Amino acid sequence: MNMMSMKWLSFLLLLQLTCYFNSGNCGKVLVWPVEYSHWINIKAILEELVSRGHEVTVMTSSASIFINTRKEFGIKFENFPVSLTKDDFEYIFQYLLEKWTYMEKDSFLSYFSAVQSLFWKYSDVAMKMCKEAVSNKKLITKLRESSFDVILADAIGPCGELLAEILKVPLVYSLRFSPGFLIEKYSGGLSFPPSYVPVIMSELSDHMTFMERVKNIIYVLYFDFWFRTFNEKKWNQFYSEVLGRQTTLSETMGKAEMWLIRTYWDFQFPHPLLPNFEFVGGLHCKPAKPLPKEMEEFVQSSGENGIVVFTLGSMITSMTEERANTIASALAQIPQKVLWRYSGKKPDTLGPNTRLYEWIPQNDLLGHPKTKAFITHGGTNGIYEAIYHGIPMVGIPLFADQPDNIAHMKAKGAAVKLDLETMSTRDLLNALNEVINNPSYKQNVMWLSTIHHDQPVKPLDRAVFWIEFVMRHRGAKHLRPAAHDLTWYQYHSLDVIGFLLGCVATAAFVITKCCLFCYRKFLKTGKKKRE
Repeated sequence: MNMMSMKWLSFLLLLQLTCYFNSGNCGKVLVWPVEYSHWINIKAILEELVSRGHEVTVMTSSASIFINTRKEFGIKFENFPVSLTKDDFEYIFQYLLEKWTYMEKDSFLSYFSAVQSLFWKYSDVAMKMCKEAVSNKKLITKLRESSFDVILADAIGPCGELLAEILKVPLVYSLRFSPGFLIEKYSGGLSFPPSYVPVIMSELSDHMTFMERVKNIIYVLYFDFWFRTFNEKKWNQFYSEVLGRQTTLSETMGKAEMWLIRTYWDFQFPHPLLPNFEFVGGLHCKPAKPLPKEMEEFVQSSGENGIVVFTLGSMITSMTEERANTIASALAQIPQKVLWRYSGKKPDTLGPNTRLYEWIPQNDLLGHPKTKAFITHGGTNGIYEAIYHGIPMVGIPLFADQPDNIAHMKAKGAAVKLDLETMSTRDLLNALNEVINNPSYKQNVMWLSTIHHDQPVKPLDRAVFWIEFVMRHRGAKHLRPAAHDLTWYQYHSLDVIGFLLGCVATAAFVITKCCLFCYRKFLKTGKKKRE
């Protein structure tokens, strides 16, 4: 028996013992993931589930580009063939990414129409993969025979809910956001009063002026009546054909038992919540580990000035030479040492205080005592690591939820926001000097960090608890709001309002008729007396 076989045997034995000491409450979890940062976040949950003795199986297509099935020890992978190649899939992602990143924002209608077009392109790719998965009879038979206890899916990548219906297994969602909160509202039943809850992608705060509330209402109306995250007509027809009954994507998604939202009140603005929604933001955050020797030496060489950490995330590794030189010129003028994740051509203006890396241990750097600031694109994972470690930010958002994320941090006094395409060297230099030298930014982000750490249950434990809860009870029906069983006019009580208005109108009509009748009677009586 080779070493790998021995390692697996030991690991399986350990899982059995873990399961035994957990009163035998181990279950089988099927996962329908989404690529890139979404996978990074959900993987933290899966690793914890595995450590508790659960059997985790992740659905991956043959075109998967980010999920490394060889590195995730303890997680099983069910790979299914699709007609797309890895190159096709990566090209599509990069195309959508580039289009969104450099999209003109001058016109509200044209911008969101273009965003919807990108979502629909993504929707078509997601549907193609979903069709090839559910039409694979051998795969579905194998999944049925595996008798899973729960399905964990990312709501921004449809198909997990369809698998849950086919396999008759409870569903738990992981979600950061959907444009305009449409999925959360119409599938989850969550309420977002526009008077004080800014619509996602509006970049507003919860303290709005009158004109900002007008803008927010316009956003709400636009998203509710015009914007559609997915091409719902196609999905509705597809789901109805597969399930053999008339249904919709929204209705199927609405059957989720629990919604694990990847934010928390340190990040999110307060708004109404339902009992089957749980905030688990920052569940992937961990204490910092020691840096590699060469990197630690560079960090220590910064002295009292400290360091600045700079990365635009896993999806953006390079930029135009002009932009890179603008940024490098600003970084060269600060006294701090800079660690910049960048794989493009070395900028001509790069200063001796800046080092380029194709990859950096972001969490470990943010948790280093010498870190003074974090230049970030505003991805949720990175922002939460900055909150966790109490590091002020300079935000350079690019696409998706990133502008909103930075807007949240700016509203809470923990970040300065810049535009990648329009910022000058002076703008970046001023922003860095502001967040490093103005103590209010450090104080504000430390306050957010205190809120994040001051929770009765850690976010990761909370997420795993609810997944295990759904497994133990085969769902969470007692937490499901009755709103799911109402039509839109019943939900808004329009039928009741109509009935009451009808009653008032009828009463008014009867009273008016009675008064007119009495008046006429009185006139006739008076006339007879005079005669």
